[in-house]
Amino acid sequence: MKKSRSLFPTVIATALLTLMLGACGGDSPESLILSSKDYLAKNDAKAAVIQLKNALQKNPNLAEARFLLGSALLESGDVAGAEVELRKALELKHSPDATVPLLARAILATGKAQKLVDEFGKTKLTNGQSLASLNTTLSAAYASLGKREVARDLLAEALAASPDYAPARLADIRETVANKDIAGARSKLDSLLIKDPNNPEALLIKGNLLDFDGDAAGALAQYQRAISAKPSFLNAHSAAVGSLLKAGKIDEAAKQLDSLKKISQKHPQVYLLDAQINYQRKDYKAARESAQQLLRISPNNPISLQMAGAIEYQLRSYLQAETYLAKALQSAPGLPLARRLLVASHLRTGHSGKALETLQPVLGRIDQDSALLALAGEAYLQQGEPNKAAEYFAKASKLEPENAAKKTSLALAHLAQGNSESAYLELEQISVVDKGITADLALIAAHLRNNQLDKALKAIDRLEKKQPNNPATHNLKARALLARKDITGARQSFEKAVSINPTFFPAVASLATLDLLDKKPNDARKRFEAMISADPKNMQALLALAELKAANGGTPDEVSSLIGKAISAAPSEPTPRLALIQYYLKLKENKKALTAANEAASAIQDKPEILDALGRTQQLAGDLNQAQTTYGKLASLQPASPSPLLRLAEIQFANKNKEDGIKNLKKALQIKPDIVDAQRALLLIAMEGKNTKNALEIARTVQKQRPKEAVGYVLEGDIHAFGKVWPEAIKIFRSGLKQVAAPELAIKLHESLIASENSAEADKTAGAWLKDHPKDIAFRVYLGDRASGQRNFAQAVNHYQAALELQPNNALILNNLAWASGQLKSPKALEYAEKANQLAPNQPAFMDTLAMLLADKGEPAKAVELLRKALTAAPQASAIQLNLAKVLIASGKKDEARKELEALSKLGDKYSGQGEVSLLLKSL
Repeated sequence: MKKSRSLFPTVIATALLTLMLGACGGDSPESLILSSKDYLAKNDAKAAVIQLKNALQKNPNLAEARFLLGSALLESGDVAGAEVELRKALELKHSPDATVPLLARAILATGKAQKLVDEFGKTKLTNGQSLASLNTTLSAAYASLGKREVARDLLAEALAASPDYAPARLADIRETVANKDIAGARSKLDSLLIKDPNNPEALLIKGNLLDFDGDAAGALAQYQRAISAKPSFLNAHSAAVGSLLKAGKIDEAAKQLDSLKKISQKHPQVYLLDAQINYQRKDYKAARESAQQLLRISPNNPISLQMAGAIEYQLRSYLQAETYLAKALQSAPGLPLARRLLVASHLRTGHSGKALETLQPVLGRIDQDSALLALAGEAYLQQGEPNKAAEYFAKASKLEPENAAKKTSLALAHLAQGNSESAYLELEQISVVDKGITADLALIAAHLRNNQLDKALKAIDRLEKKQPNNPATHNLKARALLARKDITGARQSFEKAVSINPTFFPAVASLATLDLLDKKPNDARKRFEAMISADPKNMQALLALAELKAANGGTPDEVSSLIGKAISAAPSEPTPRLALIQYYLKLKENKKALTAANEAASAIQDKPEILDALGRTQQLAGDLNQAQTTYGKLASLQPASPSPLLRLAEIQFANKNKEDGIKNLKKALQIKPDIVDAQRALLLIAMEGKNTKNALEIARTVQKQRPKEAVGYVLEGDIHAFGKVWPEAIKIFRSGLKQVAAPELAIKLHESLIASENSAEADKTAGAWLKDHPKDIAFRVYLGDRASGQRNFAQAVNHYQAALELQPNNALILNNLAWASGQLKSPKALEYAEKANQLAPNQPAFMDTLAMLLADKGEPAKAVELLRKALTAAPQASAIQLNLAKVLIASGKKDEARKELEALSKLGDKYSGQGEVSLLLKSL
């Protein structure tokens, strides 16, 4: 309470002072500038900013005020504002010697090293200290871009221009440390501190060197000295927080950060530290919020991107993590954590090739990095190269010979090489010695992968002795028993897991699945109800029960009520809210879906997945303007993600806002240059504008980015085909096939040869392709569709039957075969159509085929019923509506047929078959 009472007079006095200053209005711009200088001398940047803004309100063209404001903003951490003001100062002819060095620092602080180099890399200043300052900043920029030699030369020039310039001397000390000359660095540092004992940067480096020596307490003391010398020194605060986090003192680190927040609450470094603390606390959701705030301020800063990527990785949002981490490495290739996490993320998503690509630049320099060595081993193991995998795992194991996880990895590599007996023995020995369960799980996984179910179950028994009361162990045993088709034993193990923990969802869900397989949905329902009885707020159980009811005749009110309870149980969780939105959309209840989406966005603000669902729902509801606003907000929340920009562009195109749509596609490509959807859209726009040159540039860029994929060659070939330049189209499709044997390219080549009236070569190409790729279904279906389109139904049937032999249960092939066979009056046609509808029920196109075959067989009533059902599922399918009219006419139901035909007639140019519609109407 004392704190509250002492605060009020200060607040009131400040408010009164502000009012008095505003009322007087008599201070001249010059006096305000003088006042700001006094505040700057006292290290009170905030007060200086107020005075300078007041001065500029009276005269916006004061160059010195702009310069001082830029300096003050830079000092207070507002680097974006500093850049704006310093540029204005330059425009107003303020001294470049004074302004350019500060502007350079501001640009670098935003993470735009390349921009700084491009703009001021060749600038020559006259003043010695100004030249030293600029060159020191440029040196840091070149270093971050990996150009170490240029960085060293610039630093030498800075020291030559002003030998006592402290920032240059400090940079030289850091360079000396980087060269592992610790003794030399200490000598230079001591020399600097003799002249300037309270230099906060020097004290920070001294703390870092003590930390390097293992003297954590001494390091922290130096960081605190640096903070005392300069309370707003963000890097010292950061080092202190880092030191405390390293020591496991998370609460003390948080207190240290709180003291910094009082000085500069919204500085990017504060958001970074806050994210780091929450990351250490494993509160990844809170960490993500801080990281997103950080990215709004510095979307291109590699450290910010690395932090955001690490958080998304922990949240298992691997694709988003990859976007952040890849962008971080683009601007700062030397970030080891970003590279390690990007490799791990690729492996978690099954992209071992991409993992190796990410490792390639450093593969020869990781002999002392056990984590990267192990990741390299895992990548090669996934790639099917066990010998190389064993090599890297062995190196990792040598660095950490007592690490059971590394030994386990090595044993798995031996297993992959075929040394199964010794590998299993190694894993068993590790599992006995190691109190953990890594080796046990690895051994179980290896046995399961090799379908050695009895051995897997024995290994699970050993695991059960270590963890007898862990429901996950019994759940694992049940899965192994299921693989052995021991349903009874599996049920018993699942039941055991549930008896240990009645709310262990995986086991309950598995038992419910077994109930459903036994056609006992009521038993499955009772399991979830029992779980909800034990834990009324179990979100997973409530959602599972809702899904079960939706699939088994539950009313919309019942299903939505259960999802509503899940929302009430976990109001801050997006999953149930997204489930409700999706359920209403599935029912085509767009208004209810929109209401649910708006409620979700209100309850869970600024959540990307919620905003995405809201935007999609608004788009489906036809409210394109609101959808555009929503995706605009999502884009600002995820500045390093291309997805919101792509969605935004899609809506802008639908809203006939082509110009902004193009801008957003280009922005998305700046974030991730190889987004094919964006590239294809821009290519189509270029073709629409008859800008063939630009379209070809895009297609060839795609080819360079994806040399072993078909898409780039397809895009370029289609450009030539659109212009009917068949020789060029044929050439590029052939070129693409040399790089990748893709059916799509083979089909495009065949089409182009036919279009160029080279049927003999087309037939030769088709024959050669099928000879080399006898199991290519896509090409056979294409040939069947082509023959069917030419009304060569006998040939079409041959192609479809050949494809069907490869995939006997492919509903699309069966449907097409049914249609072609029906044209030949084959008795097998109806059989094919019925099977297609059994395999893929409620598909309008398949229902249409079956209906017309039933009509031909003399069963018009069944045909009409099926066609009406197809139209309900696809009310815009005009071709199906025309078929319905034909069947009705054949059945003598002319009045009903007339209604269908008149509805089609009203579509006008929207339906291309108006000629046939007119003829049928006249015949009635």
